[in-house]
Amino acid sequence: MNLTIIGHTDRYSVEQLLLSLFSQDTDGKALSRLTRGKTWLTAVAEIEIDGKKTRSVRRLKTAEESVRLRRRILQQSIYLAALPHLENAPAWGALAGVRPTKISTKHLLDGGNLKTADTLLKDVYFVSRERRALALACSESTVNAVQKMNQDDISLYVGIPFCPTRCAYCSFVSSTVGKDGNLLEAYLQALYKELEHTGKLLEKSGKTVRTVYIGGGTPTTLSSAQMAKLLDRIYGSFDLSRCLEFTVEGGRPDTLDFEKLQMIRAHGADRMSINPQTMDDAVLRACGRPHTGADVAARYEDAKKAGFDSINMDLIAGLPEDSFEGFKRSLDQVAALNPANITVHTLALKKGADLFEKRVNLPSYEEVAKMVDYATKTLYLQGYKPYYLYRQKYMSGSFENVGWAKEGKDCLYNIYMMEELHTILSLGGGGMNKVNLPDGTLQRFHNPKFPRQYIDQIGDVLRQKDELFALL
Repeated sequence: MNLTIIGHTDRYSVEQLLLSLFSQDTDGKALSRLTRGKTWLTAVAEIEIDGKKTRSVRRLKTAEESVRLRRRILQQSIYLAALPHLENAPAWGALAGVRPTKISTKHLLDGGNLKTADTLLKDVYFVSRERRALALACSESTVNAVQKMNQDDISLYVGIPFCPTRCAYCSFVSSTVGKDGNLLEAYLQALYKELEHTGKLLEKSGKTVRTVYIGGGTPTTLSSAQMAKLLDRIYGSFDLSRCLEFTVEGGRPDTLDFEKLQMIRAHGADRMSINPQTMDDAVLRACGRPHTGADVAARYEDAKKAGFDSINMDLIAGLPEDSFEGFKRSLDQVAALNPANITVHTLALKKGADLFEKRVNLPSYEEVAKMVDYATKTLYLQGYKPYYLYRQKYMSGSFENVGWAKEGKDCLYNIYMMEELHTILSLGGGGMNKVNLPDGTLQRFHNPKFPRQYIDQIGDVLRQKDELFALL
């Protein structure tokens, strides 16, 4: 889609909406024009596809202009001009970006209620009834998470960008142990330096760690001895006496056994992720995952025996070789295990993933829609509620990723990170620090992406942490 912008600089907002409404290869033209008069601010959108031209106009009183309201009329005009070109009204309406719950959450935190938030999503952003229900449930969870926060709270993310092998759908910056395993020990030594340095800065700052998340990659690619040492270093560097939640992302069941799970639990982690993505062995093979569905169930039982009562399990709707019936069986099997959290992702075709170039045997839009609808209905019936969600570019059918939780089992880190409620300190390669500044704005600091870069630039990483803390 060829986009022309006239009279404003909000290209990103318009582009993101167009990406969510049309496929990447749509051949067409779009125009977004903003004009300012003494009385009215007028947004005009024009879209032409296959010779069919449409136009929409939205207005706002010039005296009422703000960034939020200006972007609102720009996106409304684009959405209404796009609608005649689409087979169905998009479920998320005129909402774009990764956090469609941002609008309803802000409305509730500003004193609104569920009824008025629902009306806002329906009448202003044209969101469907089903997606409004998802958004409002997640916004309620966010409000509850805010009530558990103090002003000086932060969360920690510790990244281990290594995996045993690379999955076909994965675009994360991650090194396979078979190829780059020789870097692992050097990487850990650099990470220990960042842990110690950041711990000292944090102690001086007076900030309090409320949640910890060890992610990746696949953190449990580490041996039991390496993981034990990492956990000891985290506890030695940070005061976790007021920490509400400590997650270790196991991810791949082929990196876990009972002894490793028992050790992780004994070292203080209280939440574990064991992520099948699918329970169908043929689909697992198509994705490059060497384990089986039976392995997933066995490791889940091991985690329960090790003392974890908060376990997350991920599934992906839209994987190659999968079907609605196959996804249905996977979801039913995972739900029968009764984990605290089930996260249902929709496949996102991302650059850097093998599937981005080799899009073969992928389920149709209609099948993915059935998968998502079945997950929603089933998980509600099983006593789960949606507690956070986000969207991605190039996601199958422009759906969303939804985290579901049993009562009282919301993952606080996921909410704090996705809703940007307080500072997230990221340590390790590929980490992104999200710093909530005193003036209410957000600033991002990126660690080097790749393990070798992180090792070689650890001095720069430590200096960046100094700069970051000077802002807090």
